[in-house]
Amino acid sequence: MSITNLVNLGPTSTSIINSVKDLGKAISDLSQTLFVFKNSEDDSIVVSTEAEQSTNSNKSLETIVSPVEYQNLGSKAFMKAHNLKYPYVAGAMANGIASSDLTIAMGKAGMLCFFGAGGLHPRRVHEELLKIKKELGSTSFGFNLLHNPHEPSIEEKTVEMYIEHGITKVSAAAYLGLNSYIVHYRLNGLKRDANGKVVAKNSIFAKLSRSETARKFMAPAPKKIVDQLLKEGKITAQEAELSQFIPMAQDITAEADSGGHTDNRPLVSLLPTFVNLKNQAMEEYKFDEEIRVGAAGGISTPQSVLAAFAMGASYVVTGSVNQAAIESGTSDYVRELLSKMEPHDVAMAAAADMFEMGVKLQVLKKGCMFPMRANKLYQIYQSCDSIETIPQKDKLQIEKQIFHKTLEEIWEDTAKFFQDRDPSQLVKAAKNPKHKMALVFRWYLGKSSLWAISGDESRKMDYQIWAGPAMGAFNEWTKDSSLADPKNRKAVVIAHNLLKGAAVLSRMNQLKVAGVNISEQDLSFGPDANMKVN
Repeated sequence: MSITNLVNLGPTSTSIINSVKDLGKAISDLSQTLFVFKNSEDDSIVVSTEAEQSTNSNKSLETIVSPVEYQNLGSKAFMKAHNLKYPYVAGAMANGIASSDLTIAMGKAGMLCFFGAGGLHPRRVHEELLKIKKELGSTSFGFNLLHNPHEPSIEEKTVEMYIEHGITKVSAAAYLGLNSYIVHYRLNGLKRDANGKVVAKNSIFAKLSRSETARKFMAPAPKKIVDQLLKEGKITAQEAELSQFIPMAQDITAEADSGGHTDNRPLVSLLPTFVNLKNQAMEEYKFDEEIRVGAAGGISTPQSVLAAFAMGASYVVTGSVNQAAIESGTSDYVRELLSKMEPHDVAMAAAADMFEMGVKLQVLKKGCMFPMRANKLYQIYQSCDSIETIPQKDKLQIEKQIFHKTLEEIWEDTAKFFQDRDPSQLVKAAKNPKHKMALVFRWYLGKSSLWAISGDESRKMDYQIWAGPAMGAFNEWTKDSSLADPKNRKAVVIAHNLLKGAAVLSRMNQLKVAGVNISEQDLSFGPDANMKVN
């Protein structure tokens, strides 16, 4: 239909929508085209589901709300690059909370999930890797690659495992800069195709919240690290040469205020900043393929999903809401606690993996004592040089209330753990009493997450449950719906509800801009555990 014909359109007599209820249904039907007309005589607005040629000069066409497929909210280039149907990613919640079941379910639905390998022994990661590969085959999936400054051998072994088993997508987290392990992963298999284009075998999704780190991942691999890898024989001369034609990460995830590790950044500031940094990097390095920026942190409602895409996100990443799903690798009791939390029921607590650095993570505070106890341990670590110098009053308190064992007994358990996982930590502890104390305190911080995952009845007050305010927002949105029940929360169903809800809101906003008076409460779409997916 030409522009001239569009100008002469008018509503048919039988297609005019006369009630707010009917309009809400029409907006929620993503396959329905809507025509908005304005009467020049009284400025009244008419919405119609059909239009025909008209000679009535009083009614002018204001806008057309076209049908929408909600997978088109994000980047088509992103979906093509990763062989996905939807621009939707389930984040890599550590300790296997982003489980193999979750990874498989999302993969089969045309979405991407990263298995939560962080914190797990390489043997366990290997077992889950084989399970997922067997189930999904060539279907897209990924694994977590967690920067581990205190146990670099674990990070190195993880990279070697991923390369050996052909894991071509990783979610890189907790990186403050680049090291040889992640550069080795990125450059492995780098080549030119038949047309001379540089093709990367391995994709990195860099989950970041700081501009200075984002710049490093948006640039080519540091030449110094590349040269060292070449000298060590870990990459070929061709891989070294081609390393300067691609960014370290083609996909940069702007991680705003979220559960677990977070800088508590607001998404409305962080995402536009990263989009601008991406534009600068593309201008400077002239990469053949566009760097893509995704949004994470706070993504748990249709409003937040739509806002992320409206601000330029190529894809969205969810976290807390997936932990509440039945496929996640946590206990039913944790899912029940998550289903009752509100946005303010969170606190920052000392992190196990970066304890000595004073790094904190965001956890659920309602119904547990973990945040207070974890921070108490860090306060003692800061003020004491060794276990022996801890004041007797504090020592007795933490043994009775936190550890439920003597510190000597905890050290025995800790030594056995690191003898298997990373013996170098024991060597360091023998030379440095403060490091020994840190390992003992990290026993509690590590165990608390495992107690929550296993549902240990005796340690409920010590559960470490990673969650952000987004979980509370999700509960508020799903309140009084079938998705309010934790037993009905399937990750794929949650994803489709969020995406469709965002698409419905986008149609509503188009009508608002055209002058139609309508609000969200008039829509017929709401969260539904039995929703049909497209």
